[in-house]
Amino acid sequence: MRINRVKFAAALAQADLNIKQLSELTGLSRNTITAVKSGKTCSKTTAEKLASCLDNEINEQLKT
Repeated sequence: MRINRVKFAAALAQADLNIKQLSELTGLSRNTITAVKSGKTCSKTTAEKLASCLDNEINEQLKT
C-alpha cells in the first residue's frame, strides 16, 4: 500500500507531530515512518497504525 506522501507530510504537520513522536505513538520504527513519508510502500497494518494517529485523508486511502 502506498500512502500519498504529500498528504502524509501535511497530516504530520497538522497534527503537530514529528517522526519521533509518531513513532512512539504508533509503535512503528522511525525508519518505517521515514520510508512512508518519502513515498515507499507499506503494509496495510502499518498504514492503519499511521491513520489511527493522523485522522485525515489517510483514512480515506485505506477505504479504497
